[in-house]
Amino acid sequence: MDANTITSPVLLVALLIPLIGAIGVMIKGYNENLREAISCVASLFLLASVGWLIRPVLGGKILVLDLFTIVDGVSVTLRADAMSMIFALVASSLWTIAVFYSMGYMRGLREHAQTRFNACFAIAIFGAIGVAFSDNLFTMYLFYEIVSVCTYPLVAHHQDKEGYDGGRKYLVYLTFTAKAFLLPAMILIYVLTGSLDFATNIASGIIPADTGKGLVIMLYVFCLFGFAKNGIMPFHHWLPGAMVAPTPVSALLHAVAVVKVGVFCTTRVMLYVFGIDLMADLNLGVPTAYFVGFTIIAASIIALSKDNLKARLAYSTVSQLSYIIMGVALLTPAAIQGGLIHIVNHAFAKITLFFCAGAIYVAAHRKDISDMEGLGKVMPFTFGAFAVASLSMIGAPPVAGFVTKWNLLVGSVEAHQIGIVLILLASTLLNAAYFAPITLRAFFGKRPASAGVSGIKEAPLSMLIPILIACTISVIIGIYPGFMMQFVTAVIGGMQ
Repeated sequence: MDANTITSPVLLVALLIPLIGAIGVMIKGYNENLREAISCVASLFLLASVGWLIRPVLGGKILVLDLFTIVDGVSVTLRADAMSMIFALVASSLWTIAVFYSMGYMRGLREHAQTRFNACFAIAIFGAIGVAFSDNLFTMYLFYEIVSVCTYPLVAHHQDKEGYDGGRKYLVYLTFTAKAFLLPAMILIYVLTGSLDFATNIASGIIPADTGKGLVIMLYVFCLFGFAKNGIMPFHHWLPGAMVAPTPVSALLHAVAVVKVGVFCTTRVMLYVFGIDLMADLNLGVPTAYFVGFTIIAASIIALSKDNLKARLAYSTVSQLSYIIMGVALLTPAAIQGGLIHIVNHAFAKITLFFCAGAIYVAAHRKDISDMEGLGKVMPFTFGAFAVASLSMIGAPPVAGFVTKWNLLVGSVEAHQIGIVLILLASTLLNAAYFAPITLRAFFGKRPASAGVSGIKEAPLSMLIPILIACTISVIIGIYPGFMMQFVTAVIGGMQ
């Protein structure tokens, strides 16, 4: 252990807080006020414990905690470094916002099984924090699977045919890809290296230099598809299918935990298992960027055809996730910055959009975009927040998504990939094409006299306030991106 690596029990504290919260929710589930208070307190304690790690990590320290060893080179070990903190801060802060929103949504619709819902939500955050603080592939795989299993009851929450079908597709896709691709890759990497620990910087990786090119490419492809939560086509169908779940679950899937676990794991392995140098030597990066570029364009085109708001947002997520992988795959400093910062930027904008969709359903019982004409006049805060978050998805200043698009475009030029520049520009136009009409219909569309807006008003404050908080943060990190960029810059420093 070098001078910059220190042991920190705070990592275990942060990991266990959501798990303890889940247990508390199950024990006190009969009392809805106490049950939700436990979720709120747990989320705040998690945010505080993750925040406690900011100063040492920005000071150049790597915090570790070895829990137990399975065999030589395979252990369950926690680690907080700059890249860990990007995802941990997103997951912990958005859980806090989502807990308060969920109270208004679930109570407003008088949803059943709210104790199970809150407990599984907390365990999903437990898995996400475990992924964020994983020191090796084995630990990451363990918590990745925990996220898959504990979110099944959330996807199938309504316990009807549609819910069970969506949940089954969700579980089959994610467990199949993990077992068929990721597990064999992990075993082969262990055989090659004798360890599954991540590298300490993004330049070198852990794959031996004399490993055959064909074997490295196979391992890389297996890892890329093994983390199917990343939404890369053709293993993306689980994500739109999971939209049968309640809106807070959709927000969890798309912004807080599930898909972010997928892209975080994918980029973590690209940078800390394969490394920049090996990926450049074997020309793995640019083909990956073009491959996910197809997902960006195709998913955007499909989104245009969807009238159901949550379905359109789902395909938007499929498209937007690939920006993160594309940025890292381009292997230039600016592009990697654009990719990693999009973990943050996409999270706050997308949770705002899904929260707005839930608020519209609770207040107006509308799901289809074509049925939202004129609703902006009676729900101005909800649709105003939706408009701002849409600008972030499009990449317009001053919202957070602009920082992503700017860095990706600069990085594409640095990599001399004009084709990627064209993909980014085309996707921006498509983003505008499927988001702008929603806001225009809401504020300027004329509602049929037979439909009217009588009796429709903003959703309860317990839902509206989290929407406005998430939207405001999206604007703040667009104008002042420096705080989160500190962690991204620290990751890039490993290229030297």
